Order: sequence, then C-alpha cells, then structure tokens
Amino acid sequence: MSKHAYMVVDARSSDPERMVEYRRLAQIAVERHGGRYLVRGAPYETVEGTWQPQRLVVLEFPSMDAARGFYDSPEYLAAREARAGVSDFDILLAEAY
Repeated sequence: MSKHAYMVVDARSSDPERMVEYRRLAQIAVERHGGRYLVRGAPYETVEGTWQPQRLVVLEFPSMDAARGFYDSPEYLAAREARAGVSDFDILLAEAY
C-alpha cells in the first residue's frame, strides 16, 4: 500500500492579481491528481528557527507518485506558467510516516 505524501510550499509573489489565475489553475491540477489542500495561506507561527514563509501551503496526495504526477502534469505546468516572472516558490515533497 502506498503512503500518503505531503507537499510543503513557501510561495512568494510580487503580483497578487496574477496569482489569482495561478491558484485557479493549480486547484484544477491538485484535484485531478487526487490531492487536497490542508493549509493555504493561513496564519502561522514560527516556534523555532527563522523560517518565515510569505505564504505557506501544505497539500496532501495519496502517494509520492501522485504528488510527482501533479507537479509534472500539463495542468500544473499551465499554472506555473501563469505565475512565471512574478513568483518564487520553494517546494518539497515528504512521504508520510
């Protein structure tokens, strides 16, 4: 049985209006690959260290393969193109314990 996977994103953007289209397209891609948002820009508190994401996003996928499939999909490529030039993302994938 495959383990769930989590995608953690630190999203920074200089153009909130352009990010509206990115979020719309990303939502479509997430749903098509069995993912769901757990955190999407909600308030957070750093309790140790110095990490201060501008916009924190956490997604859950049914497996690492599904998460990779989402990231490499034509649907998410369109979303990434919509944010090109106005955003900088740090993204990591982690397999559930």
